[in-house]
Amino acid sequence: MTLPRKPILSMVLAAGLLAAGALSAPAQAQRSMLFSGTLAAEHGASAQAHGNVVALYYAGAHVLRYTVTWDGLSGPVTIAHLHGPALPGKDGPPEVTVHGPYKSPLSGSVMLSTETERDLMDGRIYLNLHTQKYPNGEVRAWLGKSE
Repeated sequence: MTLPRKPILSMVLAAGLLAAGALSAPAQAQRSMLFSGTLAAEHGASAQAHGNVVALYYAGAHVLRYTVTWDGLSGPVTIAHLHGPALPGKDGPPEVTVHGPYKSPLSGSVMLSTETERDLMDGRIYLNLHTQKYPNGEVRAWLGKSE
């Protein structure tokens, strides 16, 4: 019995693409690091505001992919930044702007400089959500390595 050539060729190509994806996925996963943090009120903001950040950092590409969720803020988020370097309880300057639209959940990615990458690895970076009522930041989450 002979099978038509086009379906066989299609199956071979599909199998090759699946195999290539399977081989590249673990390599990419090995090069990522998981970071997370819990949003907490700051600068005298309401203690009712809360949320979290989950992020994967791909060191080879210098890319941080994130998802941020929040609730209970005094109003809409006007801007979001990664701040640092700073120690917990201290303020640091904005290093990277996290672009909107600012609706929860907020997902995206940013490129990090060598300095910001070092600060992230050292636990000196936090995500800050700014609102009109709290222009210096209403909530922040320190990004720490997760296992």
